[in-house]
Amino acid sequence: MSGDPSLQDLKPHYPVLIIGAGINGCGLFRDLSLQGVDCLLIDRGDICEGASAAPSRLIHGGIKYLETGEFRLVRESAMERNRLLRNAPHVVKPIETVLPVASWFGGIVSSALRFVGAKAKMKDRGAIITEIGLRIYDAYNRQVRALPDHQFWGSGALRSEYPSFARHIKAAGLYCEGRITHAERLGMELVMDGLAANPGSALRTYCSPSRDTEAPRILLTDAITGERRSVTADVLVNAGGAWIDKINASLGINSQHMGGSKGSHLVVRNAELFDALAGRMIYFGTADGRVNLIYPFFGNVLIGATDIPVKDPDEAHCSAKETDYLLSTVREIFPLICITHDQVLLSYCGVRPLPRSEGKDIGAVSRDHAIARDTLPGTGTPVLSLIGGKWTTFRAFAAQAADEVLSKLARKRSVSTEDLAIGGGRGYPADEVSAEALARAIAAQSKLEIACARQLLSRYGTSASAVAATIAATSDKPLLAIHGYSAGEIIHICRTESVRRLSDVLLRRTAIAMECLLSAAAVEEAADIVADALGWTPARRNAEANLMRAEMTRRAIPDHTAAKTAA
Repeated sequence: MSGDPSLQDLKPHYPVLIIGAGINGCGLFRDLSLQGVDCLLIDRGDICEGASAAPSRLIHGGIKYLETGEFRLVRESAMERNRLLRNAPHVVKPIETVLPVASWFGGIVSSALRFVGAKAKMKDRGAIITEIGLRIYDAYNRQVRALPDHQFWGSGALRSEYPSFARHIKAAGLYCEGRITHAERLGMELVMDGLAANPGSALRTYCSPSRDTEAPRILLTDAITGERRSVTADVLVNAGGAWIDKINASLGINSQHMGGSKGSHLVVRNAELFDALAGRMIYFGTADGRVNLIYPFFGNVLIGATDIPVKDPDEAHCSAKETDYLLSTVREIFPLICITHDQVLLSYCGVRPLPRSEGKDIGAVSRDHAIARDTLPGTGTPVLSLIGGKWTTFRAFAAQAADEVLSKLARKRSVSTEDLAIGGGRGYPADEVSAEALARAIAAQSKLEIACARQLLSRYGTSASAVAATIAATSDKPLLAIHGYSAGEIIHICRTESVRRLSDVLLRRTAIAMECLLSAAAVEEAADIVADALGWTPARRNAEANLMRAEMTRRAIPDHTAAKTAA
């Protein structure tokens, strides 16, 4: 099996063609497939390769959006966060969040001005404003209850919990958000669920669209094999994120829907900072009026995020200036903790798919979602562009888009996704006792060590049983260069998860890169396993390893040693 499905196996016509396999495209693909609609999902790269692979990895209600009066977005975000905690509990986990405040009355005037649309920097979010915001947040949280109400700490409680906080911090709110341990895997599971629900749907990665000379055909080109094939569709959906206008241009549509904002993040290894966080996220206002975050991440610390306008999403990267800025913001909260540049293990950057808002402060541009409507030139084929959105609200946005597509197809919704589990979240244990029982059952059935079964359950949810079965049926061995992973695990991913490149495995199907386990040795070891699983020739295997090393260089991913040092 080469891992390269032929474009010739596609049907000549699909009711819906979705361009872009980021989280919006993946969510819509699953939703429509569940309704029995045959969909073709394509992407010029892999599933969740672009901005969907570069978020703050939070599933959050968006408390900061209250400042701009976006109550509908906050309400929807809080409810969708709680649904994801229920529907994808294997990858979406609650995290206690600390919201430090430096005054009692600060921000009241600025909040009022921003609420009515006036320009005003929020350089101080005081205790009164924070408490009001958290009370509103609690009210929205209760509509789909999954998390407790907030608490408010005075100076004494705050200093007891966080003695290393800067002295100007006077109090703090404590509430709960969600974090996503492996965003790319959730996106992939949505696609796999869609394919399982409707065999008439199809996925093609590394596949780009353009206008065929014979309208209304869309010409598809496979970037790996060079193969080409034309298809038609009743409805086109452009889910290309920050690339929406570029994709529309390739279809002959002149649109100006998008503006972009890059968000850069750092992963650092600093034991003092890791310990100071006490297992919680710190969500804090900075001196320049932004809201940033710090939280524990795979034994290290994730710091984010910048918010900088960009014109070309293909040129976005985390600059040295952004690295310096993010490190400096940590000192605003923990002034005595020194983070050096050599402790930065990883930086990554994505472009938020924001609506075009010329002349508006990028921080004030709405993070809400919307649908733009165009028509394929020379045809009556509608083209829907999915603008905005975020990981937290992808399901609601997908449902909105799916309902519009169904209307255009003169079909009705038959399945709701509100309470539908995703991938390895189906049948996931409700508590630690049940989780331990399941891990022991997996270990017994596959004859694995209990520690291995627990690890598989934490990574794959209830899909761990299938992964364990593959491990048991192969000549499994621990990977020497990638601590905590095994050959059988990689083989299972290659066989079942639409892998076409080595980078699919190392950057997205696993959390190897985010765990900061990548190295030259890791690339070589993984390349051998993937090549054997997918039937690659030696030349293809070497080419994939070279591409992976080039990608590490492009992303400025350091060559980490195989052994992971505890934070």
